[in-house]
Amino acid sequence: MTSQADAMLRLAFGGLGPGRVDRLVGRLGSVDAVVRAIERGATDVPPAIRVLVQVPADERRRQLAAAGVVFATPDGGAVWTRLTRFPDTPRWLFVRGEWPVRPVVSIVGTRTCTAYGEDLAQEYGSTAADAGWLVVSGMAKGIDGAAHRGALAGGGPTVAVLGSGIDVVYPRRHRALHDEILRVGAVMSEYPPGTRPDAWRFPTRNRIISALADVVLVVEAGETGGALITARLALDQGVPVFATPGDVDRIASAGTNRLIRDGAFPVFDGDDLRQVLDLIVPLAEDAAAADR
Repeated sequence: MTSQADAMLRLAFGGLGPGRVDRLVGRLGSVDAVVRAIERGATDVPPAIRVLVQVPADERRRQLAAAGVVFATPDGGAVWTRLTRFPDTPRWLFVRGEWPVRPVVSIVGTRTCTAYGEDLAQEYGSTAADAGWLVVSGMAKGIDGAAHRGALAGGGPTVAVLGSGIDVVYPRRHRALHDEILRVGAVMSEYPPGTRPDAWRFPTRNRIISALADVVLVVEAGETGGALITARLALDQGVPVFATPGDVDRIASAGTNRLIRDGAFPVFDGDDLRQVLDLIVPLAEDAAAADR
């Protein structure tokens, strides 16, 4: 690794978010200069972070290699051709598995979904995989987990973007799902190993789920929550957003119904999604070709 990559690896293990790193780089000129300033105690970084940053990069690389984790930076690779299309790109990612080069549909929704929504998410995941699309989601309980399971049942790969460290499976009940995802796809996080799944991390990771996508599909969402954040980010990034309508008095459909009212395209079932994906696939294939 270059000196800059070594510095980024040390900063990543320090738990510094991209915003804070950007501010420090803007003030000090480079990631190398940031690391040197932290080592000297010349920044407002807390002592606990300073201790983590001081661990040599070679030792960190050995730890990652032992865990089968790759430290990826924006100097190339399929994932970065997608992420760098938009602002607020992560400065790094911890990745397990392989990124499948396919058009991408991100399927998201509420953790507190109905049985109907869970069945639909699984059908959508299976339909997308069968149509040759990569399903990306967040491996949360509810809609996310169902979308991953559907993609696996449809014989296709799927990728999970975590709101925790790359080695922290959350929720714990998804350990088997996590392992199955790794068998055919990848798991990734911008958070260093050991990072707890604190609630505030999930809205931050949602920008990655939306930025990776050629299409975002929201299955069920309440009035607030991460799925709506993902949808808003996708719209800001110019990514088409689709949503499944539901009963007007169903809490789990309040967000998706509002998205449709505000201009999202409605999708009613797997057959409907297949038609949408078939229409969009030429544009998505262009994006996938850029990944190669």
